[in-house]
Amino acid sequence: MPTLPNKSISCSFGTLLGYAPGGVAAYSSDYDSASDVEYPKRSAFRSYVDGIYMGYKWQCVEFARRWMYQNSGYIFDDVSMAYEIFNLRSVRDIASNTRLPLQAFGNGSQRHPQPGCLLIWEQGGEFEETGHVAIVTEVFADKIRIAEQNLDHVKWPEGQNYSRELAATISEDGEYWVACSFNDALILGWMIQTDDDTDAEISEETDKQLFSLSSHHVKPASGQKKSWLNVANKDEAAYVKALQGHKLSAAFADEYRYYVLSETAEDALRRATNELHGLFMHATDYVLDNEHLLEKFNLPRALLPKIRQSWDNRLNQLITSRFDFAMTTQGLKVYEYNCDSASCYMEGAKIQGKWADHYGVHEGEDAGKDLFNQLVKAWQKSQVKGLIHILHDDDPEEKYHALFIQQTLKAAGIDSRLIEGIDSLIWDESGNVVDAQGEVLHWVWKTWSWETALDQIRLECESDDASSESFEPLSKKGKTPRLADVLLHKNIMIFEPLWTLIPSNKAILPVLWSLFPNHPLLLHADFELNEDLQASGYVSKPIVGRCGANIQLVDHAQDVLDATDGQFAHQDNIYQSLFPLPLVDGYYVQVCTFTAAGKYAGSCLRVDSSMIISKDSDCLALRFVNDEAILLQ
Repeated sequence: MPTLPNKSISCSFGTLLGYAPGGVAAYSSDYDSASDVEYPKRSAFRSYVDGIYMGYKWQCVEFARRWMYQNSGYIFDDVSMAYEIFNLRSVRDIASNTRLPLQAFGNGSQRHPQPGCLLIWEQGGEFEETGHVAIVTEVFADKIRIAEQNLDHVKWPEGQNYSRELAATISEDGEYWVACSFNDALILGWMIQTDDDTDAEISEETDKQLFSLSSHHVKPASGQKKSWLNVANKDEAAYVKALQGHKLSAAFADEYRYYVLSETAEDALRRATNELHGLFMHATDYVLDNEHLLEKFNLPRALLPKIRQSWDNRLNQLITSRFDFAMTTQGLKVYEYNCDSASCYMEGAKIQGKWADHYGVHEGEDAGKDLFNQLVKAWQKSQVKGLIHILHDDDPEEKYHALFIQQTLKAAGIDSRLIEGIDSLIWDESGNVVDAQGEVLHWVWKTWSWETALDQIRLECESDDASSESFEPLSKKGKTPRLADVLLHKNIMIFEPLWTLIPSNKAILPVLWSLFPNHPLLLHADFELNEDLQASGYVSKPIVGRCGANIQLVDHAQDVLDATDGQFAHQDNIYQSLFPLPLVDGYYVQVCTFTAAGKYAGSCLRVDSSMIISKDSDCLALRFVNDEAILLQ
């Protein structure tokens, strides 16, 4: 008879339950008993082996990935839920930086499971929304033995290298069927790393054309041009003033141009955005625990304690962020993560949709149709209580961006007040920063990125008499606070949180590559220009650059393809493998995805005649259409 989990004896979190073949330890995942001292924060639960992220202690996915790595030297890609492993078709060999085929065999397959393969459960029932994964340790005609974590919290019997047995049957036709010990759970099948795909689940290969951008045009409007943005709305009025007219593109020739992508491409962008946010968060945690790596981010030491405190206390308070992608028929690759004060939100959430309505574009769906509502939900889930001050510069783009965010706050039921610059702010007698109406600042959303303010903060911190290892604002009643005083005040919660300095810094890209080498969404990146990057062509980027400044593109023949100037020439560079943007109808096109609270919320496009997208690059409308429409083009 198969052994069933013993629910009566439970071990506390982290207790060694037993060793699977290869000496791989399995631990109790009784989270209710986890020590607050040993695990004071969520990031303490992350598991690494040889600097490579395995998963959360001590979940089933962490055990499966760790077992594969320690026994075979390869791992499967990060997944949100265990059942998603059944859709993977490759693993990454860490030593060679290559991918190896991973085949899926459904329960009842002619290809029998073998020791070392992964057994996968569907979501639902006992495994709710997550599914489950275990390692098959032994295979018999009437049963299999498996090793796993996060099912029960019971020690394995002395000398036993598996957690339990499951009944199995071989049919007259040679099909191998495994029975689940839970009546409400379903076993999908098993995964074997092999080149032989005989009897494997058939994976329909997606037509690469579905990832191809195409340029479309609407008919030019006849007669007198009509205004189509409502200037009674302050954000739209500010936008019209900044663009000097009712238009999406700054270039008159592109007034009637838009781009389309398939629904399959939209789904790929959604999954990539959600997965990458998780990867960047893992890398951020890894950096904050590694002093040597943290030094490469060129951050003032006085900020480091506050960054760590922000990470510990405000991990889930992110509101806006944006990924920049190259999407081509050769694949989808992320360039970087703008995790702090990401721009183009108004263009993505409002302007591109109104442009399409005005010009009668009914093809497909607006790529930003859900963005506004998702931002509203993110604010509603935030911990903002009372008035939030919106700080912005006198830049026209920052003005309409700030006004747009104010609209999302209003819709979320949160009061806000706009402040241009900080000259109207003063210290009160209690050491608080107050506005011109005498309201104390407790919550702030800013258009300035932390990187833009960093040099000023660095100088202001150095001007204080305090130790360079720490910084505290020096209040002076009736005087105007410095920018550093406002942004680093212990009683003011800034959006986006200070920890976003880490994932927004380009130094995170080599760290990501080291943690998730050869990941299909990542580009090879390094702190040094190595032979592999020279052979493939590379892009040099300043670690704290913004808006496409001081970037250089070099091909495999070491010829410079394109380069930009800027204010970050003095910064250290990272080097990233060259993966050019697609050239579509005369423009290089970058796909941007927006998040709300770290989850995919919409998309837009940036285009330029240059290979490098900059602050002045246009936003054009993006539409997602059904796959058939793309394939019939």
